[in-house]
Amino acid sequence: MPELPEVEVVRRGLQRWVAHRTVADAVVLHPRAVRRHIAGADDFAHRLQGHRIGTPSRRGKYLWLPLEDTGQAVLAHLGMSGQLLVQPHEAPAEKHLRIRVRFADALGTELRFVDQRTFGGLSLHDTTGDGLPDVIAHIARDPLDPLFDDEAFHRALRRKRTTIKRALLDQSLISGVGNIYADEALWRARLHYERPTATLTRPRTLELLGHVRDVMNAALAVGGTSFDSLYVNVNGESGYFDRSLDAYGREGLPCRRCATPMRRRPWMNRSSYFCPKCQRPPRITP
Repeated sequence: MPELPEVEVVRRGLQRWVAHRTVADAVVLHPRAVRRHIAGADDFAHRLQGHRIGTPSRRGKYLWLPLEDTGQAVLAHLGMSGQLLVQPHEAPAEKHLRIRVRFADALGTELRFVDQRTFGGLSLHDTTGDGLPDVIAHIARDPLDPLFDDEAFHRALRRKRTTIKRALLDQSLISGVGNIYADEALWRARLHYERPTATLTRPRTLELLGHVRDVMNAALAVGGTSFDSLYVNVNGESGYFDRSLDAYGREGLPCRRCATPMRRRPWMNRSSYFCPKCQRPPRITP
């Protein structure tokens, strides 16, 4: 599933190619793509028609297109394979094209939602006073948000009394960090994924947040991480941060810091990748 850097790359593309354009019409080609819009496909398409799209926004992994002067926004769930593509009108329809949005201008491009596995979709929601779709108002700010409060995050970690990787993936504490970037940041910070949050000092928390931001900014600079053709930007191009990963997916390969073979362990229906020497597991007290 796309994490913060991948979603931000898509958001920037939408800001360039879709923002401030007026919707001429929308066509829903598969009802499952709007299943989160309770009123159904026809209502979704009707409510978009004639409205001008504002500046695309993001919080964590969540991306939305505000509709100007309506108090509503189109929330995009990319799921495992969702793609928002900007394509010329005459481009052939993608095999898994689910929604097509045309604009009332002469630029010659349209917005397409393509989703092979149909886990994702688009839905229309009311927005809060902060401009967030109401269904994600409970999501915490992400570490690249200028208003993210490092000190409040540290206090929340100490209260939560969980393990550090669980905390990094807890969207009520910090949003946008998924399995890949959690493993990368923890490797950089030399922290084991099962380290109890109650043992983190304030300097250690701030150091970890710095690594989270560094790895995300590095991924942003190269278009995110693409392990297959399912994650692409709005022009259909893949990111290539996978070439720079230090931990994730490197089982059996030498640690880039100490040359010890990297390990993988099953973790919450996922995998955790770590260096057994640089990221020593916490001591278990009787």
